[in-house]
Amino acid sequence: MLAMLLRRLGLGAITVWLVSIIIFVGVEMLPGDTCTAFLEREAQGKLLENCREDLGLNRSALVRYADWAGSAVRGDLGVSANGQKQISELVGYRLRNTLLLASGAMLVGIPLALFLGVVAALWRDKLVDIVVSTTAIFAMTIPEFVSATLLILVFSVWLGWVPGIVLTSADAPLIEFFPEVLLPIAVLTLVMTAHILRTVRSSVIETLASDYAQMATLKGVPYWQIVFRHILPNALLPTINVVALTIAWLLGGVVVIETVFNYPGLGRMMIDSISDRDLPVTQAIALIIASVYVVVNLAADILTMLANPRLRTVHMRKG
Repeated sequence: MLAMLLRRLGLGAITVWLVSIIIFVGVEMLPGDTCTAFLEREAQGKLLENCREDLGLNRSALVRYADWAGSAVRGDLGVSANGQKQISELVGYRLRNTLLLASGAMLVGIPLALFLGVVAALWRDKLVDIVVSTTAIFAMTIPEFVSATLLILVFSVWLGWVPGIVLTSADAPLIEFFPEVLLPIAVLTLVMTAHILRTVRSSVIETLASDYAQMATLKGVPYWQIVFRHILPNALLPTINVVALTIAWLLGGVVVIETVFNYPGLGRMMIDSISDRDLPVTQAIALIIASVYVVVNLAADILTMLANPRLRTVHMRKG
């Protein structure tokens, strides 16, 4: 068990390292650099040379990568090209705001998806299943910016219940984002609930048709006892990875939603940094998002193994 955990942690660390190389190389391949973007028309001659020397851009790519990666491990993400501010300070508030958005969507969406998915599966092909499944399909197929626009039109423009866009500054106390944050959370909840719901429904239906479920029925075990003791614990295990991917998607910064609602989160900051050609910030945010995906999926794999006795037995035998 311990060996397996260490192996997973090692693979996660290697993955983050490889991703950091890809990010660095990708940024290096972009035309120009931080100095040419920052100086614009004045990017020439001595001024350009001095800028590159000040930022260390005249060093070899290998040396710059080693310096950047080593600093990132210590929590130092560098300095932004625009304003020369510490990136860790700039990202801190944006990451906090994205966590607020993601937490709200998770608290509502995950329990709702599990409940609706189980209900739809247990009453398969009945009215409740048709309504839930049809709604989920619509929610999955409609682009996020369309559903966001519709919610703004209905609840902000027509009804006037909540603000349509976020005007609060990024460094404001979290309480000030209420009620501006309600519509972005509603859109994210709609999308994530639909994806998780479909997986839960399929998993429960598959488990209901399994041999041990059929055998329990033939032995006369009460239906609801079969459902709660045998079906749900086994059916919900495959959904852990889907939930993990959804959480990683949320924590990584939901670019479309944050842009539509003018929400000062991590995704919106990445779009702004790309527009401003602030390459150090773009590079840092990309690394953070990649690390979030790796960590969350690693946690999901470990949780799946701990929750599944069969997987624990297999790993113990291999060990």
